[in-house]
Amino acid sequence: MEQPQYIIDTNAVIDYLGKKMPETGMAFMNSVIDQVPNISVVTKIEVLGFNAPEEHYQLLTNFMNDANVIDLSNDIVEACINLRKNHKIKLPDAIIAATAIVYDLTLISRNSKDFKNIEGLMVIDPYAM
Repeated sequence: MEQPQYIIDTNAVIDYLGKKMPETGMAFMNSVIDQVPNISVVTKIEVLGFNAPEEHYQLLTNFMNDANVIDLSNDIVEACINLRKNHKIKLPDAIIAATAIVYDLTLISRNSKDFKNIEGLMVIDPYAM
């Protein structure tokens, strides 16, 4: 059986790097990060857009440099438009969800309620493991 592939939401990146997750969530994230982690370009913008102290910013930058950043494509844009038409969802969340759907990735997010009822989207909450 093929190993599931994941995309990591902004809050999960920040919580993981800040070691703010429960032990089981951290262990799960360690196994995901051991592969090349997938993130949306939106997550890169959100994470690096924080005004963090230099030592934290370097950690965030290093993570981004090691990650597979998935840029917007026409397929993601079309899926995002569809999500926004059919669900009350913020644009950054819609882009991340659309990216997960287009690439058949399971989304890792602490805010699973933001993504409920989206057909075709699998979500794992590392706080609920």
